[in-house]
Amino acid sequence: MDITYYAGAADAAGTTTVRLEAGDLTADELRAHLGAGGESLARVLASCSLLVDGSPVRDGGTLIPSGARVDVLPPFAGG
Repeated sequence: MDITYYAGAADAAGTTTVRLEAGDLTADELRAHLGAGGESLARVLASCSLLVDGSPVRDGGTLIPSGARVDVLPPFAGG
């Protein structure tokens, strides 16, 4: 699974990309796994949107395949 962090999520993660070697995970499991990297990142992840292969994930129970590309997007301000 290829994870790309943007803006504040990248700051909290300390990187913009990471390759996660894991099986299929639900969105909630993915957030928990990524959040184990630090308290700051876990807080940011709680408010982030996930895009899986370009499609938004709205349900924490959504299964994310191990080969997916996941974009982690924090809330954006402005318009």
